[in-house]
Amino acid sequence: MTQNPSLALSAQDCLVAVMVAVSASDEDIGTAELIKIQSAVNLLPIFAGFDVDRIKTVSQMVFDLFEQEDGLDALFGLVREALPDRLFETAYALACDVAAADGKLEEVELRILEEIRYELELDRLHAAAIERGARARHLT
Repeated sequence: MTQNPSLALSAQDCLVAVMVAVSASDEDIGTAELIKIQSAVNLLPIFAGFDVDRIKTVSQMVFDLFEQEDGLDALFGLVREALPDRLFETAYALACDVAAADGKLEEVELRILEEIRYELELDRLHAAAIERGARARHLT
């Protein structure tokens, strides 16, 4: 079976997918979260050369997966396959920033962050430091 090249994920696509997944987890993608995703893509060096039009394609893929029973597992499978280990903490940091962007963490967002930590096999101490940084950056 040949894979559609538009569905082959780059490392950057994976980072976007994780951010979109956190944003969509509470079924309410807020403006602050969208702005956080857009600004991360526009400003962070990891996204240099990234085609911003891919955000829509990757977002739709995440939404389609979320409609399936095992969609979250499938998403993590794709991410683990395409995202280099060295970017696992980056993915988690971006996820935390998106979750914190609107100033409140819903239970479902906390659960997906926990799932990301587990799936990416992040050290608990490193994850706590990343979470603390996100909290500090988003205090009002």
